[in-house]
Amino acid sequence: MNVAIVKYNAGNVCSVDYALRRLGVEARLTADETELRKADKVIFPGVGEAGTTMAYLHASGLDQVIRSLCQPVLGICLGMQLMCNHSEEGDAQGLGIFDVDVKRFRSQRHEDKIPHMGWNTLSVTRGELFAGFDKEEYVYFVHSYYVPLFEGTAAVTDYIHPFSAALQKDNFYATQFHPEKSGSVGERILHNFLAL
Repeated sequence: MNVAIVKYNAGNVCSVDYALRRLGVEARLTADETELRKADKVIFPGVGEAGTTMAYLHASGLDQVIRSLCQPVLGICLGMQLMCNHSEEGDAQGLGIFDVDVKRFRSQRHEDKIPHMGWNTLSVTRGELFAGFDKEEYVYFVHSYYVPLFEGTAAVTDYIHPFSAALQKDNFYATQFHPEKSGSVGERILHNFLAL
């Protein structure tokens, strides 16, 4: 299987690569349009700041490439947020794949810590990424911005308020949590994505 990881100015690429290796997949880290288009699956990970990252994607033309891919594409963390219309982080215009805006968490109570960091449960899961899920499962989050619930929501997590833990539309899938850091549950999700 030919799996490509989008190479751009965002962190967390190595941990995604290691998680795929544990599943027996040698992924190719690339920013080359031809290689991205011919891949069977594309992963768009990311840890970073939305405004700066979108400026880089736009300048390199990767924004147009990602938006037009036809094979299964998985956005992770910042990758998911950049697939939305707009982010409050850096007032960034996103790729517009998911018709929703990214909001900043705001504390409601003293105990609300931002960023939301650590293990939390997935509920109300739907779609192929969560095939075989029949109960709430724990996954690992690190984020200060969130996607509200909308028709593209594929999984829900509650922190301060319910938000989209995963998204799905056509060939585009995305997780706010880090499957590559979520133990056996994350491995199942990556396996389900690779099996699409």
